[in-house]
Amino acid sequence: MSSLVLQVGRGSLLPAADSCPHVRLEAFRFKDSIAEDIKQADLVISHAGAGSCLESLCAGKPLLVVVNDKLMDNHQLELARQLHMDSHLLYCTCSTLTETLRTMDLSVLQPFLPGQPKLFANFLDKALGV
Repeated sequence: MSSLVLQVGRGSLLPAADSCPHVRLEAFRFKDSIAEDIKQADLVISHAGAGSCLESLCAGKPLLVVVNDKLMDNHQLELARQLHMDSHLLYCTCSTLTETLRTMDLSVLQPFLPGQPKLFANFLDKALGV
């Protein structure tokens, strides 16, 4: 049996565990950390917040980002587009989620390599004359 774990935050609906007969459903509002949930996931579906994207990508999980296309000055869309162009994630909107899930090809995704903060620190040291 497949399972689906949902973080619903402040959403008005918290689905009942037995609401999907063919899927084991777990729903919660908030946890201190969702790292273990991400670790156990075969696919992470998330909003396009930078923290959520980076946590999933750094865990090496395939990521589908659902962008809120109604936001003004949408930096989340910019992030999702760039990470998609770099082949690190797939993205869609709420209205295209079902079709994206139906047709997505996760094999096109490339691993997200962690940053190298030491190189950046060295660059800053040189730039500042330290």
